[in-house]
Amino acid sequence: MTRLVAPDYIFLNGRLQTGLVAEISAAGIDRLRPRKSDEMPDLTPHVLMPACIDLQVNGAGGVMLNSDTSARGIAHIISTLRKLGTGWVLPTLITCEPERIVQAAHAAVECKGMDGFFGLHIEGPHLNPARKGTHRVEFIRPMDASTLEALNILRKADIPVMLTLAPEMVPSDTISQIVDMGVVVSAGHTNATTEQSKAGLEAGVSCFTHLYNAMPPMTSREPAVVGTAIGSDAFVGIIVDGHHVTWEMVGIAWRARPKRDRMFLVSDAMSTIGGPDHFELYGERIEVRDGALVNAAGSLAGAHIDMVGCLANLVQHVGVPLEDAIRAACVVPADVMGRAAPNLASGTPLPELLALDEDLKRLSL
Repeated sequence: MTRLVAPDYIFLNGRLQTGLVAEISAAGIDRLRPRKSDEMPDLTPHVLMPACIDLQVNGAGGVMLNSDTSARGIAHIISTLRKLGTGWVLPTLITCEPERIVQAAHAAVECKGMDGFFGLHIEGPHLNPARKGTHRVEFIRPMDASTLEALNILRKADIPVMLTLAPEMVPSDTISQIVDMGVVVSAGHTNATTEQSKAGLEAGVSCFTHLYNAMPPMTSREPAVVGTAIGSDAFVGIIVDGHHVTWEMVGIAWRARPKRDRMFLVSDAMSTIGGPDHFELYGERIEVRDGALVNAAGSLAGAHIDMVGCLANLVQHVGVPLEDAIRAACVVPADVMGRAAPNLASGTPLPELLALDEDLKRLSL
């Protein structure tokens, strides 16, 4: 059965457009066309857009990638998120044993071509222990053969990959070597000075991981990582859940960027999205408390939010225009990874569509 969906806005070809309807069946979009004045739609969402792209998501549906580095684990995370408005996922493995990184790389190769699989994000283990966050310090180490092996496995199979590292902990020539492999290198969990941050950019760092978090703040005399990131043309990811960064600080960074479409949303979600409200990480219990994910000490340990929630927060609490927020959720992330941004067209399947109401809540199609 085909339904007529007449949104206030359709995000098409990178911008919000009006006066269009979508004929949608169980398979997805059958046709996009101008709306006729006398037709009665079956559904009138506020906006119809491509599903989101999440470049930093550690788990979903009760599964953490760190706990299940198999292709089946990756598939479960992706399938869970595709029911919640995230159409494409970069499953994220955080700091762990060398052999687990290689296992995840092999699993990612098995997932090549899977609907919703966007690549692999390896966050760590080459971080600064002073900014480890929830990462386990005993697994943090200098660049080693296992990470390079994993990157080679991934790139030989043409799997997109992001590697988060602390630029002050990895030699610049090694960073350049990794970038030359086609890896997107992102600076994160770092204590880098301004000079070290700029050296990382010169070596090929093109992104910053969860701005403000696990990095030193800028001061009047030391921009450090935060100031360098905000003032650069590099891509910057940010968690907009109201716990990791205040709305005001998100807005400051957003308005201060010198180039448009260089900031993107990430969820940093854990297995509690679409799953139980607690899990274990490194043998430690992590649970949802007042909307945040915390460990026994009350410290943040990932986020309990999906990309739709981040998008809504960016509009409603930060004041970013809807069109720009949508771009931060599904266009800029594709640009980060050097891939084409998703677009709506005849044949777009349902899991790659997202309908939102006026409160920017997800609607079933």
